[in-house]
Amino acid sequence: MTLKQLLQTSCLALGMFSPFLVSAQAKAPLLRAPQDTVQVFMKENNFSLTFKVSEAGKEKLVRIGPKSRPNPIHVNTGTDSLAVIYQNNQRERFWVTNGKDTTSLVISYFTPPAHTELNKKASELYHQKNYNESIKLYQQSLAASPKGSHVRNTYYNIACNYALMGQKEQALNYLEKSVAAGYKNLSNMKRDSDLEILKQDKKYLKLEQQLEKKHAQLGDPDKVQLVTADVHNFWKAYDLAAREPARQQEIFEKEYFEKASVGLQDYFEFKIGSTELFLNNLNNKTAFFPAIRKNTLQADNMKADIYKSFHKMKELYPASTFPNVYFVVGRYNSAGTASDNGLLIGIDQFSRSEDVPMHELNLWERNNFNYIKNVPPLIAHELIHFIQTNKSDTTLLAGSLTEGMADFIGELISGTNINKRLHDFANPREEEIWEKFKAEMYLNRSKNWIANGNQERPDWPADLGYYMGYKICEAYYNKATDKKQAVKDILEFQDAKAFFEASGYADKFSKS
Repeated sequence: MTLKQLLQTSCLALGMFSPFLVSAQAKAPLLRAPQDTVQVFMKENNFSLTFKVSEAGKEKLVRIGPKSRPNPIHVNTGTDSLAVIYQNNQRERFWVTNGKDTTSLVISYFTPPAHTELNKKASELYHQKNYNESIKLYQQSLAASPKGSHVRNTYYNIACNYALMGQKEQALNYLEKSVAAGYKNLSNMKRDSDLEILKQDKKYLKLEQQLEKKHAQLGDPDKVQLVTADVHNFWKAYDLAAREPARQQEIFEKEYFEKASVGLQDYFEFKIGSTELFLNNLNNKTAFFPAIRKNTLQADNMKADIYKSFHKMKELYPASTFPNVYFVVGRYNSAGTASDNGLLIGIDQFSRSEDVPMHELNLWERNNFNYIKNVPPLIAHELIHFIQTNKSDTTLLAGSLTEGMADFIGELISGTNINKRLHDFANPREEEIWEKFKAEMYLNRSKNWIANGNQERPDWPADLGYYMGYKICEAYYNKATDKKQAVKDILEFQDAKAFFEASGYADKFSKS
């Protein structure tokens, strides 16, 4: 819709700039944002979102959960402002223009899956040591959502509650259910003090042996399967939905998500979050998706490079394990992650070639759109996440080491640093970045350094925690005489501060 058409259909004149309330009965107003910036916020819970009209796409989606529904949602463009009051509509829609570009701002009052809130409350009760009530809520969660990647962890959490109550048989019963549902984290199970009462029991030891057997099978890199079924299912759903757009959500749920591999099930839980968010991204990129189609289907052509990296890793770290690799199409917020089931690759974010249009991508998306040829190095990066052992420390330093080692060792085994653009920016500014990092590294401040795409600026990229972690790991590796031992030390560090000090990374700045 053009700006002229919007002006003709809008019930508001562009001259209105004082705040006003909008109810569900009001016609959708047109707001002016001549500076291109729009702020959406709620005063009651510190929720705040800022976006640019020029980068919002056709539709900017803001999702509001049940607890926040009573709060007015304020929209401010610097010229116009309004407050939106919930009146039982699932969605409210407004138009925002900067004079050149126009986007539809949609406020969606969503209800999360029942198990999400139940599991959250159950976890709170567990921490309060109210184990019996925690079990009841976890069981309600399973009844409400009996399928999905959350099931195995819910069974596991019930087992922990029962074990802490001294009820061994019930605990073992649910632990068996957890393993049967796909729980595979043997190292966590072994060190989990909640299960201490079970650890000499024959049934428990049998479960350990069962998981150890599965774990041992992951030691051979040549047995890794590259699973591409989800990508093919995506394109089938895409074609069907193009013919019947009114059924788009139904089609994608039936043909893509209901047929999901265990990899896509995990990726949905960790990264996609909801069909609504998934479709919002899809519908904002109508030129982009057809152009990347051929590139998303290239996984079979990458096998040689993927297996080459795996064999190099086995050489460097003989204890390495190699899970299956699942290729999926997500919502462009994660190129990859790892779960107990394997390496999960968001191929849509690594499907670049010179003929793919980028005008529908925002700044962070453009800067993080990588070439299809770099998928093997991306898989190498995610492999390190699957292997690394220290995942409990929540400080910025530990988080940066977790990501930085994946970049550093991933480059050792693949020959490519998938975050080269960060290094190109940061190397000339290393001391400046180090000073900023040093001030926060022992705090829980990862949000300013890792997965902070909302802070991406033309003059300062997001995700510089990856860079700092890389440089610290690089310093440790370069200092070591035994390189294989250095790789082992990096992967298995338990104390982030001690590892950092052993690296000597800060020394080069104190000497300058």
